[in-house]
Amino acid sequence: MANVIKLHKGLDINLKGRAEEKKIQLKSNGKYALVPDDFEGVTPKVVVREGDKVKAGDALFVNKQYPEVKFASPVSGTVSAVVRGERRKVLCVKVDADAQQSFVDFGKKDVAKLDGKAVIDALLEAGLFGYIDQLPYAVSTNPSVMPKAIFVSALRDKPLAADFQYEVKGQEQDFVTGIQALSKIAKTYVGLGIQPDFQTVIRDLGIDNYAELNIFDGKCPAGNVGVQVNNVDPVNKGEVVWTIGDPSVVLFIGRLFNTGKVNLTRTVALCGSEVKSPAYVDMLVGEELSTLLSNSYDASKSVRIINGNVLTGKPTTKDGYLGAHTSEITVIPEGDQADEFLGWILPRFKQFSVNRSYFSWLCGKKDYALDARVKGGERHMIMSGEYDKVLPMDIYGEYLIKAIIAGDIDRQEALGIYEVSPEDFALAEFVDSSKLELQRIVREGLNILRKENA
Repeated sequence: MANVIKLHKGLDINLKGRAEEKKIQLKSNGKYALVPDDFEGVTPKVVVREGDKVKAGDALFVNKQYPEVKFASPVSGTVSAVVRGERRKVLCVKVDADAQQSFVDFGKKDVAKLDGKAVIDALLEAGLFGYIDQLPYAVSTNPSVMPKAIFVSALRDKPLAADFQYEVKGQEQDFVTGIQALSKIAKTYVGLGIQPDFQTVIRDLGIDNYAELNIFDGKCPAGNVGVQVNNVDPVNKGEVVWTIGDPSVVLFIGRLFNTGKVNLTRTVALCGSEVKSPAYVDMLVGEELSTLLSNSYDASKSVRIINGNVLTGKPTTKDGYLGAHTSEITVIPEGDQADEFLGWILPRFKQFSVNRSYFSWLCGKKDYALDARVKGGERHMIMSGEYDKVLPMDIYGEYLIKAIIAGDIDRQEALGIYEVSPEDFALAEFVDSSKLELQRIVREGLNILRKENA
């Protein structure tokens, strides 16, 4: 029996360009790259050289602090480049794929016969362990500290988010195996939305035999794994929970045990108001985006291509690569060519407003084609209660941000910084009239705290 948790705070932003439930076929150009920055908190040590031959599942780099945590190549092929930036920071490891793919065989395993240590060892060997994150600090986890619980969010509710219910079709057994494997490590919680048909699918699969199901009834960001942790079993100082906010990672884990191979294929939504035909496509982690984006939008327009969703994704280009945790590639107008007569004074029926500043709220529920403009400059922080309206967590968001800016670590701890991740403040950043980069502020605060406690 699932627990139903009602959340009263949040905000759904309805945007144009949601992907239709159909798949487009994509022929890859054979260019791939694994980006260390996709794994927060990892300092990479490259273990391959240019010209090396690798199989899918071979390690391209490891976590320098925990060398047993490897990061697997998504394809077999030749390492074409190790790209470095300032101070020799590793930006990515590029691989040119073979025409005929070959895989490292890690051997099929019956999860029912494994214990937690055997599951962790298998994930470490195959280079998948680093896809699991942790709270506190919202970083890629390490095997040195065992968690009190594992949280998996199977609810994607950010604007234009890919539907996991659509992705998991035909892969149900891999999802079950992944959850079963995680449950061997620690008590596992799976967060779902209120869609009754998906709840029925999950129950029919018998996932409630391995994990506790929680149904979150509320607006975005109910799908954030940090929000689910806060409402089910909050993290206190000295405690660690492992989190999987990207349910595709559970499929990666399930495939490893069911097939003995590393398969980093994921279903990605090509979406956004500038996309001609929004749809889904199967891609590998690290795949170059040029093939996907070549004819998908009007190249004569100024657009923002986002590796991820509009709230937490990173700007990219056609030459970018699919992120390790990316389930959407979003294309929206840049907005740099907008020229509005009288500006904000106009009544604006086609612009979205949280606080009914525009007349668009009179039009009822509709989809908007928002651009990437900030619409205002950064200014002093206004204690207006805006964050609390969209943050369904038992913390004082505005006071926590002030404590981070002030560098008051004791105050941060008292206000619950161990429970939050940057994505939890994405909506607060969207509604913030002070135009502060809240996600960046939270990330910097978490990084400082992590160094202080090391």
